[in-house]
Amino acid sequence: MPETKTRNTAVIAIVDDDESVRTALDALLRSSGYHARTYCDALDFLNSDGPAETHCLISDIQMPGMSGLELHDRLVTMGLRLPTVFITAFPEPSPLMGNVSPDLLACLLRKPFEADKLLACVESALRRRS
Repeated sequence: MPETKTRNTAVIAIVDDDESVRTALDALLRSSGYHARTYCDALDFLNSDGPAETHCLISDIQMPGMSGLELHDRLVTMGLRLPTVFITAFPEPSPLMGNVSPDLLACLLRKPFEADKLLACVESALRRRS
């Protein structure tokens, strides 16, 4: 039963420059009982109330302007330690992944990925917050 309560109250932020990815993830998370909020890029997320309200961040790694890894670094610098699921279309992870705090990295998923795998990563990320 606690898992349902978490799903009903958890806010999942989706930061991806691809509108179709944002739309699909938003629908998946909402249909799974989460509160999803979408952002078209890292600055859109940072300039909103999103960082303070987010329980789990799903971010593309490669985005125009600020990358997902740079976003993660900025959040840590701001004192925000959001468990993060990184997604990428690139076959190899960025060498900068080594800079991501292991306790905050819930998963790294390569596009396309299975919906169940993403949901398992979100659950894992939310457990890290507890």
